[in-house]
Amino acid sequence: MMLRESQIMKVHYVTAIAALFVVSVHIIMRVIMPFTMSLTYGNVVANYHNIPYAILLELILVLIAIHGFNGLRIILLEYRQGKTWDGIVNIFSIIAMMAVITYGTRTIIVANGLGFG
Repeated sequence: MMLRESQIMKVHYVTAIAALFVVSVHIIMRVIMPFTMSLTYGNVVANYHNIPYAILLELILVLIAIHGFNGLRIILLEYRQGKTWDGIVNIFSIIAMMAVITYGTRTIIVANGLGFG
């Protein structure tokens, strides 16, 4: 099923608003303790073992990847037009987005101690 460009732009706007919310929550959670303390190895690992925080990180990853790669797709489509170019850019964007989300999710799972590592 192909989405119309107007529907894709709605997804772009929704991911922007949702990303603002989850990144704000992330920043608030980082501000509640001293900056240098929040960057210690033990604290970073503890963050990944905190399931709600790991879910927040996953949401940030997915929202930013979708929003970012769609933004890149829009820029590339405006740079040049053509059916072949559109197809290549769309496929590249989807594959790159899926690769970033897959690798980021793998990192969150490994850091959480659930496997793959």
